[in-house]
Amino acid sequence: MAKKKKTPDNTIAQNRKARHDYIIGESFEAGLALQGWEVKSMRASKVTIAEAYIQLHQGEAWLHGCHISPLKTASTHYVAEPLRNKKLLLNANELNKLHDAHQKGGFTIVPLSLYWVRNLVKIKIATGKGKKLHDKRAADKNKEWERDKSRILKESKH
Repeated sequence: MAKKKKTPDNTIAQNRKARHDYIIGESFEAGLALQGWEVKSMRASKVTIAEAYIQLHQGEAWLHGCHISPLKTASTHYVAEPLRNKKLLLNANELNKLHDAHQKGGFTIVPLSLYWVRNLVKIKIATGKGKKLHDKRAADKNKEWERDKSRILKESKH
C-alpha cells in the first residue's frame, strides 16, 4: 500500500490533478466567503477540490464544485449545502488579470490548494493551459527518468 504524502499543517486540501492536466501560469492567493459550518468542516479536513473550478461572473470570481462534507455535529436547524458556490475574495487588479488571461489568453482558472493563514482559509488559484495527451506523456516520461536517475545515483554512492 502506498504511503500518503505528508502535507504541511496549514494545508487543508490539494488539487494534484491540476498540475497533471494543466500547464500552470500565474498564481494568486484569494480568500473565501464561507459559512460557519464550512469552516468547522475544513478544520476536520472534510473538503475536496479535485473537481472544483473557478468561474468569472459579473466581475466576481466564484468557486464551483468544491465539496465540503457537513459534520454530524452541525446544527439541525440549518440545511447544509455541500456543493454551494463560494465567492472568492480578490482585489480589482487581480480580477482584471484573471479576466484578461481567461478572455484574451484562453487560459482556464484552476484551484491548486486550500490552506490556513492564521485563522483564515485561503485558496491558491492559477491560470492554466490544458495539456495535450502528448504533453502529459512527455511529463510522465520526464518524471520517470528523474526518479530512475536519482535511484542510479543513490546506488552508485553505496
